[in-house]
Amino acid sequence: MKLLKAAPVMVACWLAPLALAWEPAADSRVLMPSRPPNDGRLAGRAHLDQPAPFAPSFPDRGAWEQRRAELRRQVLVALGLWPLPPRPTVEAVVHGIIDRDDYTVAKVILTSLPGHYVTGNLYRPKAAAGQRPGVLMPHGHHASGRFNRATDGEVKRDLATKAEDTEVGARFPLQARCVALARLGCVVFHYDMVGYADAKALDHRQGFADVEAELRQQSIMGLQTWNSLRALDFLCGLPDVDAGRIGVTGASGGGTQTFILTAVDDRPAVAAPAVMVSMNMQGGCICENVSHLRVGTNNVEIAALFAPKPMFLTAADDWTRDLETRGLPELRRIYALYGAAEHVAGKYLPFPHNYNQRSFELIASWFNQHLKLGQPEPVRERPFEPIQPAELSVWTGAPALPKPKSVAELRQWLTQRDEQLLVEWTAHPRDYVPMVRQAVRVLLHTDYPELGSTQATQLGFEKRTGFNLWKGTQRRRGSNEEMPLIALVPPGSRRAVVWLHPEGKASVFGADGAPRPEARRLLAAGCTIVAPDLFLTGEYQGATLVWPPQQNHRDIPFLGFRYGYSRTVLAEQVHDALTTVGHLWQRRDVGQVDLLAFGGSGACGLLTKALAGNALHRVVLDLEGWDFDQVRDLNDTRLLPGAMKYGGIHGLMPLCGTAAGATIIYRPPACRQPPLADLCGVTPGLKRKPAAPTLDHLVDELLK
Repeated sequence: MKLLKAAPVMVACWLAPLALAWEPAADSRVLMPSRPPNDGRLAGRAHLDQPAPFAPSFPDRGAWEQRRAELRRQVLVALGLWPLPPRPTVEAVVHGIIDRDDYTVAKVILTSLPGHYVTGNLYRPKAAAGQRPGVLMPHGHHASGRFNRATDGEVKRDLATKAEDTEVGARFPLQARCVALARLGCVVFHYDMVGYADAKALDHRQGFADVEAELRQQSIMGLQTWNSLRALDFLCGLPDVDAGRIGVTGASGGGTQTFILTAVDDRPAVAAPAVMVSMNMQGGCICENVSHLRVGTNNVEIAALFAPKPMFLTAADDWTRDLETRGLPELRRIYALYGAAEHVAGKYLPFPHNYNQRSFELIASWFNQHLKLGQPEPVRERPFEPIQPAELSVWTGAPALPKPKSVAELRQWLTQRDEQLLVEWTAHPRDYVPMVRQAVRVLLHTDYPELGSTQATQLGFEKRTGFNLWKGTQRRRGSNEEMPLIALVPPGSRRAVVWLHPEGKASVFGADGAPRPEARRLLAAGCTIVAPDLFLTGEYQGATLVWPPQQNHRDIPFLGFRYGYSRTVLAEQVHDALTTVGHLWQRRDVGQVDLLAFGGSGACGLLTKALAGNALHRVVLDLEGWDFDQVRDLNDTRLLPGAMKYGGIHGLMPLCGTAAGATIIYRPPACRQPPLADLCGVTPGLKRKPAAPTLDHLVDELLK
C-alpha cells in the first residue's frame, strides 16, 4: 500500500491548548456533560423497508465500472460465492415429455450439488428450427410455487379488472407465461425455489439462520442463486439453445432471483425482473436477504449491474409503484454512461402485486425485440390446455436417484467444500492474500481512509506531568459518526501507538486518574498513546443501539435483516480503528504508527492491520486463544458473518504480512487446517507466540 504524507486535516491541533476555559477532568471522559456520543450509527440504521439510497453521480463510465466490480464482489461474497466455486458439467435427467399442439413440456431434475436437486419443467416450441433463444423463469412466493393454481376469487378478480383475458390464463398464470414464450420460439426452463413444488427436501425458510450458517456465509439466498447458476448452465448447454440469446424473467421473489442472477453472471442477454426492483421494500423473505448484501446499496443499484444490456421492469400497486420516478431515472443514468439509456425501460400498471397477462405482454414484447424472435407485434397470449400439477411433477415417472441431502448434510458438504477450496488457495499465496483481503473488505464494509477523509475535533486539553492530554472526537468526513478518543502526547513525540481495549480509553488510566504503569513506559519511550472509544465501547456504554423493526421472519431470528443492510458491531469498531490510524498517518508530526490490542480487542486489531497494511509499522496483539467459531449467540458483538468461510483467525493472519515492521500475535487459537498454519509461518513479518503475556510483555514487544 502506497502511503503519502499530507498536511494535517484537523479542527484543532493536539498540542495547542484551547483558548476557551476548560475544567481538567480526573478521568478520561471527552463528552461533557456526561452523555453518549451523538453518533448517527446508534439509530436510523438501514433496513429492508428503508435501504441505503442510490443517487448515481459517476463522472464517467470508468468510475461506474470500478464501482460495478466492487458491488458484484459484494453480492458474491454475501451469497457465499466469492470466489465462484467450480461448476462441473451439469448432470440432468430430462423425462416425461408432454405433447401439446405447438410445444412440448418435459420434466427436469438437475444436480446442483451432490444430493441437492433443481427441479422444473422445460417448455420447447415445436415449429422453430435450429438453435433458439432460451429463457430462465424463476417463480415467486406462490403457495404452491411452479404448480400455482389461482382460486376462483382470484380468477374472477383478474378477469373483471382485465388483468387476464382468459379463464385458463387467470387460473394458471405461470404456465400461461411459459407457454406464451414457447409459442414465441423460446426454450423456457421454469424451475422451483428451494422448498416449493418438487423441491421440498429443504424448508424454504429454515435451516440457515443460526450462528454457524452466518459464520460460513451459508444461506437460502446463496443456495437459490447457485441453483439459478446451475439452471443457466443447463439451459446454455442444451443443443437447441442459442447461448448468446438468453433471457431471464420472474416476478416478486422470482424478480429478486432474476436481477441477482444477472448481477453475478454475464451470460444473460436480456432481463425482466417484475414488481421487485425498488428504492423501497427490498424483499421480505429469507430467500431475498443475507448478511452483507445491501450494505451501502439497494436493489436498484444491484439491478444496474446488468447495464448496458436490455432490461425491462414492471411495477404495481405495491412497494414498486413509484418506479417510474424513483428507480428508473437512476437506472437510465447508469445506462446513459454506455450511450444506451433506451436499453432500460419500465412501466407501472395499476394492478395488485402480480405477474399478470398485461404485465407479461410488455415483457414478451421486450424479449421479442431484444432476443430477435421475429414475431408480429403486439404480442398477445392465446388460450392453452393446462397441465395439472400431478402431471407436471418431475417425480412422477422419474428414474431412481440418490436420496436428497437433509439441510444438515448439505451444510456439512458446503463447509467441507469451502475448507478444501481454502486449502487449495493457500498453495498460491500471491493470489490468496489479495483475494481474501477483497472478501474482508466486504465483510467489514470499510477500508483504510483516503487522504484527507478524516476529521478530528478538539474538545479538551490538559497539561500533565511529562505529557499533554488531548481530548476530542473523530469521524470520517461526510459521516454522522462521533467517536471519542484521547491522546497522551510526550514532548517531541513522533511515534504514535493506537491503544485498543474493550474498555476504550479508560483502560489507559489507573484508579487514581494517572496513566497505568505500562502506559507510562510508552510515554517515557517517546510514544504518543492514542486511545479511541471504538463503537459501543467506553463512553458509548449506556447508549441504545436501535436495530431495524424486522428482526425475525415468521418468528425465525435472522441476521440477514440486520447485517444485510448495516455493518456489524465488530466491523464498526474496525472502521473506527482504521479512521484513527488513517488520521495519524496524515499528520506531519507523526512518523510511525503502531498498534496494541489486548483484553478482547485482538480480533479487531488483527482486522485493522489486515486493511491498514504498511500504515501500521509494528502491531502487537493478544488473541487469548479466541476464534470466530467460538461465537454462540447471534447477538454477540464479535460475530462477523463469513469469517469462518475464509478460515477464521488463521485465514486472516496472512493478510497482516508486511515488508517492514512486524505483527506479533500472542495466544493465537489452535489451527484445524495445517496449510493455513503453514501459510502463516511464511508470511513476512508475522510472528506467533503461544505464551500468555502480561501487558508489560506486550509493551516490551512493541518497544523492540
